[in-house]
Amino acid sequence: MRKKEAHILIVDDDEDILFSARVWLKKFFTEVSCLSQPKNILKFLSEQQVDTILLDMNFRKGFENGQDGLYWMQEIKILEPQLPIILMTAYGEVELAVEALKNGASDFILKPWNNEKLYASVNLAVDISRKNKKLNQWENVSIKTNQYQLETQSSAMQEVMDQIARVAPTDANVLLLGENGTGKYVLAEHIHELSERKNQPFVHIDLGSLSENLFESELFGYKKGAFTDAHQDYAGKIENAENGTVFLDEIGNLPLHLQTKLLSLIQNRKLSRIGESKERLLDVRFIFATNENLKKAVAENRFRKDLYYRINTVELNIPSLRERLEDIPTLADYFLDKYKQKYHKPDLALNETLISELTHYSWPGNIRELDHCIERSVILSNEKNLKLLMPQVEESEKTIVNLNIEEMEEILIKKALKKHRGNISLAAEDLGLSRAALYRRMEKFEL
Repeated sequence: MRKKEAHILIVDDDEDILFSARVWLKKFFTEVSCLSQPKNILKFLSEQQVDTILLDMNFRKGFENGQDGLYWMQEIKILEPQLPIILMTAYGEVELAVEALKNGASDFILKPWNNEKLYASVNLAVDISRKNKKLNQWENVSIKTNQYQLETQSSAMQEVMDQIARVAPTDANVLLLGENGTGKYVLAEHIHELSERKNQPFVHIDLGSLSENLFESELFGYKKGAFTDAHQDYAGKIENAENGTVFLDEIGNLPLHLQTKLLSLIQNRKLSRIGESKERLLDVRFIFATNENLKKAVAENRFRKDLYYRINTVELNIPSLRERLEDIPTLADYFLDKYKQKYHKPDLALNETLISELTHYSWPGNIRELDHCIERSVILSNEKNLKLLMPQVEESEKTIVNLNIEEMEEILIKKALKKHRGNISLAAEDLGLSRAALYRRMEKFEL
């Protein structure tokens, strides 16, 4: 039988008990530690991750009332409130067992124990511990999609929603493509909610925000002592998504050497923590997203071709807000209701003039920009009348009266450089120029 990945701590002042319990449980669990002195428990827990504790109830000679165990259980609960604790004693009384369970013990075992009963109790405690850790670690992603506006009048968006309905129940890899602010995170979570994994973790990992130094440790985890600051074992974000969904956002930002490791993970569904040689099997569903043109990135050798074909089993192109103008009134109403409640301004309303103003703007920031616009307008409007505070159109985006070609060329170069944050290669690609040609024009306009 394959051992379960779990760390069991046994605390008892009888060396024979420690030996026999460790030998038996080591058959089923990967790591079993022993302590003979309860005063060392808290230090041990501050340095190690433990899934459950077997704790003796009597440590002082001549005392058989179980109060030692109850005391140390309460001390442990202060440090690790949800850690399952199984109490052990050779002096079995019904009242003592009831008191132990009332005070937070997950089970109560009499010595000498039945080996099968001991295993069953510890195995159940490990399962409870895992569920508690997942809930705690990912409580910040517990928002459900029914808090978002998913209704659409746009035929382009309806087609996307139909595709999502078909792919969600499967475990197929999904690649979401679209501009920033089009709602890729919301749709990824919607896919998770429609899947059979909906009651398991949904883990969002923004690859664009992770530095190369932190990538492996954050995603794959590490073993204690693997590097200077690795003071205890750490399960990475992907491992903590077991049985759930991993949403890897901004996949286009991943450096080539890290793309290789990600490809291996997706193909083999196995990972190794930094500093470990053993591989851990994974059961997760992957969803990816980017605003990059991955086909161009593959052609330019910035993105691995084999990784691209691995992640885009199903590829969904999310339309920009300017391509679904018919959805603006519904989205605006949704955001208005949300912020009227938040800022206690129940009388504010959108009229036809305001809606017309919203639909005549291009929304380069898409739904996110509309959201911020409505929130800002609600905050700065009086109690009765909504005044739209539309985004300021930049000078370069205003109507150009002088149609001089050089003037137009300079404006387009400035916009391309700003769009790509000074990245010459991407700006040149967007403009249809070589890097050398773009440099010449930048020198010409002293940019």
